[in-house]
Amino acid sequence: MSILKELIEDLKADLKQAGYEVETLALEPSNRRDLGEYQLNDAMQLAKAYHENPREIATKIVKVLEEDNRFENINIAGPGFINISLSDSYTKEILNRMNQDLFSNIEKKEKKKIIIDYGGANVAKALHVGHLRSANIGEALKRLARMMGYEVLGDAHLGDYGRPLGFVVLEIQKMYPELPYFDKDYTGDFSELTLPITNEDLEKIYPLASQKAKEDESYLEEGREVTNKIQNHERGYYDLWKKIVEISKEDIKNVYDLLNTEFDLWLGESDAAEYFEELNQIFEEKELLVESEGAKIVHLEEENDKAPMPPLLFVKSNGTLSYETTDLAAILQRKKEYNPDEIWYVVDNRQGLHFEQIFRATRKAKLVDDNVVLEHVGFGTMNGKDGKPFKTRDGGVMSLKGLIALVKEETLKRLSPETVGEEEKDSIAMDVAISALKYADLLPYRETDYVFEVEKFSDLEGKTGPYLLYSTIRMKSLLKKAEGIDAKEIQKLKGEAEKNIALTLLELPTVLNHALESKSLSEITEFIYQLTSYYNKFYAENKVLTEEDKELQESWIVLTSLVYKVNTMLLDILGMKVPEKM
Repeated sequence: MSILKELIEDLKADLKQAGYEVETLALEPSNRRDLGEYQLNDAMQLAKAYHENPREIATKIVKVLEEDNRFENINIAGPGFINISLSDSYTKEILNRMNQDLFSNIEKKEKKKIIIDYGGANVAKALHVGHLRSANIGEALKRLARMMGYEVLGDAHLGDYGRPLGFVVLEIQKMYPELPYFDKDYTGDFSELTLPITNEDLEKIYPLASQKAKEDESYLEEGREVTNKIQNHERGYYDLWKKIVEISKEDIKNVYDLLNTEFDLWLGESDAAEYFEELNQIFEEKELLVESEGAKIVHLEEENDKAPMPPLLFVKSNGTLSYETTDLAAILQRKKEYNPDEIWYVVDNRQGLHFEQIFRATRKAKLVDDNVVLEHVGFGTMNGKDGKPFKTRDGGVMSLKGLIALVKEETLKRLSPETVGEEEKDSIAMDVAISALKYADLLPYRETDYVFEVEKFSDLEGKTGPYLLYSTIRMKSLLKKAEGIDAKEIQKLKGEAEKNIALTLLELPTVLNHALESKSLSEITEFIYQLTSYYNKFYAENKVLTEEDKELQESWIVLTSLVYKVNTMLLDILGMKVPEKM
């Protein structure tokens, strides 16, 4: 139980002592700190239940609260609002408790297994800015859920089994027809062959083949045939496909490594292939598949639908599997291999209809138990200054590598040449650039679109990732300089700045709970900015290392240590690395 919840339970006991019982108690942070740090609003509701004047009820409650040495500045406002503040002695107590064990103030959840499907990179295609939010939000939710006590598996869920890969293999065949992969008489081991194609080549072949398929009907048909050969594991074509996946996956991993995004599972659509036959059998047995113009579809309409719900395409007319079918097979695979309690799909809002179809089909076929949660965690787009999706200067879709390089170039300008040497500035600039990107990306509520401005979010001032890193590094530097001082606990509090820090820290478990419930990191980003700003105000007002009052100095060092621990914990949840210097 968090410290704030403990306090609320004790306040309920105080109300009972005053003659009133409540199931829930509303202890709200006050907007008027001069009147009190918190406000108790229960007298108004109690007046209805006990048929008494609310101000008289408040007076009785205040009389009991005045005997509790944890509170001070207790007063009644208006018809019965009770204002209270925490005493310095109690504030010191709770700060010391948190410093001794930070997790004593974090509410752990009941055991639960969750799979988070995020990333969604397409094999052989360059990761672009559209992949940024899925990686950032998914990774942060995974880290947050784990810290709160859940067992979590993050799955990259690579797009590696659809028609686009058939077009890539087809284009390679046209470019290099002499490759053994296309020789029916070749009897050697394909795994020992070296493909004369790099990932950079694949990133050029992918759009070229896609464009050809749009313009040439015969090329499109050839691509369909090659896709069928891959999905039927035809020798040569299937082996080339595996080599392409291997080359591309290595590059995809490198980009995700830059973003501090770590997947537990590197599964793709193809990994669910062994479940296609069983999936088809389940849908056949439940008589859910309907023939339609040579294809097989699943009707999904429900009585309370307010808009038409299109059917799910299960098998295409040419016999190939649809994108929807591979997602259904992945659910069946996850059920059988991991048996999760929940599956979260961190994919942009535009895929909302797709996931509604998938979830409805899953429920109809009973692929998972009724109590298994399937949730689409949608998000908005990252846009440029013109309010449109972020693009390169020539108007093309910007690659994720390109965006990272752009932000890194800007952060290099901000590093101090006095503290950062030539040999380390590149790696530090990368850490700062990734933090700038991540903080800007996680700052708005996830479902909203937002504008990313490179100069603004790379700044060392304001609500930015670099500001938080710089402030946290400064805390660490102070603590290093204070290593010779034996600071064990907070003994004294001097001013408002320290109290603001304490009251903010008390809200940490509430913020973490809300972030997990809403599956948005915006509350955490706001919280860490507020806490850091309060600390920086405290830092500017007090000379910690030269303070002559030793008890006060030791107290300030412990307070700095506590804020530093909270900052590093939250920055880690957000996937932001704190460099040694900036």
